[in-house]
Amino acid sequence: MIERDCSKSVIFDLDGTLLYTLENLHESTNFALKHFGYAERSLMEIRSFVGNGVQKLIERAIPDGLANPNFESCFNLFKEHYSKTMYEKTRPYDGVLDLLDDLQKRGIKCAVVSNKYDTAVKELCAKYFGDKIKIAVGESSGVRKKPAPDSVFAVIKQLGCEGLCVYVGDSEVDLETAKNANIPCISVSWGYKDREFLVSHGAEKIADSVQELEKYIKEFFDKL
Repeated sequence: MIERDCSKSVIFDLDGTLLYTLENLHESTNFALKHFGYAERSLMEIRSFVGNGVQKLIERAIPDGLANPNFESCFNLFKEHYSKTMYEKTRPYDGVLDLLDDLQKRGIKCAVVSNKYDTAVKELCAKYFGDKIKIAVGESSGVRKKPAPDSVFAVIKQLGCEGLCVYVGDSEVDLETAKNANIPCISVSWGYKDREFLVSHGAEKIADSVQELEKYIKEFFDKL
């Protein structure tokens, strides 16, 4: 009989949770919009548009959304620009690298599930986190994106952490994802949705700092 690996694991969202990516997303969106002669969007508008993947970001940013005849071309131009510039102003939030190091030392495996397209997710995680993130999964064809739990279930199976997993994210999409996957969620208030918004969408555990997040993660595993 093969004994199941009962690894303790944390699954993180990426944008707004581990990485500050807003300015690069803003610049690439406006680059694509400007190319087609559309009005540019403010940083705060882009902040409100993120969370459901970059295709939804462009759908929200471009006039008439999916009905715009230039939607696909604008979306492809955004991805082309973003793939070349995504490291320029992106950075881990203060304390994140120390958090991942500490979790790794405790034998807690860390993974990422994001609605950003898969190539970018893997490249960003490799550059900024290296082996601190065991698995990084983004949006790919044929797999339902968050808040569907499909990618989370796939990561849980790979990590062997059924019943020993907590999800961390910064948005209502992450709250819904954790609920759909039937795992606990810790929200963070430093990302692209503020504390009031998170509370209004049902968040029960909200960390206002990376240090507080680490405390909540430790408390979760100590109770098991």
